[in-house]
Amino acid sequence: MTAQRALITGAASGIGRAIAQRLVDDGWQVLAVDREPDPEGPGEPLAVDLATREGNRAAVAAAVEQFGGIDAVVANAGFQHVSPFDAFDEDRWDALLAVLLTSPFLLARYAWPHLRASGEGRILVIASVHGIVASPFKAGYVAAKHGAVGLVKSLALEGAEHGIRATALCPGFVRTPLVQAQVTALAAHRGITEEAALHDVLLEPQALKELIEPEEVANVAAFLLGPGGRSFTGSPVLMDNGWIAR
Repeated sequence: MTAQRALITGAASGIGRAIAQRLVDDGWQVLAVDREPDPEGPGEPLAVDLATREGNRAAVAAAVEQFGGIDAVVANAGFQHVSPFDAFDEDRWDALLAVLLTSPFLLARYAWPHLRASGEGRILVIASVHGIVASPFKAGYVAAKHGAVGLVKSLALEGAEHGIRATALCPGFVRTPLVQAQVTALAAHRGITEEAALHDVLLEPQALKELIEPEEVANVAAFLLGPGGRSFTGSPVLMDNGWIAR
């Protein structure tokens, strides 16, 4: 595969930053999209609001303008909201679906002609193990991630004749600021240490009671976007430390 131009969202920190760094190290041109991009981070930074059509359209347009085309879209941007269902804030629900589900759709929609022109365009959605299983108090996140897995299946079927591959990468809990915030909140809510909140509560569903490192996710992403990933399309790729083995 000769593709060397990628658009990555949520690229200022966590998984997105690790993927951006890995692709830059591998020689890719990377547009690092974030609501608050890091000018010192890997790739070319771009600030947009991915909760809007305009923001997603601008991200694709910027990548095409800077690189002359797009060979890969990595839809990674996201956030979490934890709440009982009967108190789940409706605005947070809307925001979760906008960023975690509608943004990947819009990015694929706007980038589609450029991915077709690439010859072997790739769409990689960072969908989480919560695209396969559910947890309580995360209705918005779980619903959006399940939707993202379904979106990838449709993109793969429609993209096949154009050489476009679409995959959902589904990691378990990764050592990111988002997960750390959940650990801190759990510890405070239950009156326990953060170590207990991590190992006894958050990681309880996993067979391996350890966090995945962002660089590990980046390694798998690089594989899926590279020559070895040509046969992967339309499916969730799990790296869940044994979560769904139960």
